Amino acid sequence: MVRLRPEQRRLLVAHLPELANFAAGSLLFGQFLSERPYSPAVALIGLATWIVLFGAAFFFAAGE
Repeated sequence: MVRLRPEQRRLLVAHLPELANFAAGSLLFGQFLSERPYSPAVALIGLATWIVLFGAAFFFAAGE
């Protein structure tokens, strides 16, 4: 397990939700902007990525 200093933990907790929103936005909602047909698999990957990254942010925030 990686040991983080409090400053690193705060930085990670501050930026993981932004990364999660970017991943969900690009994989879930970005499909509507492309010419390819909508893919439920890609949408589920975007949703799963969002859940995992937010879960990681909550995990690191609980350690403070």
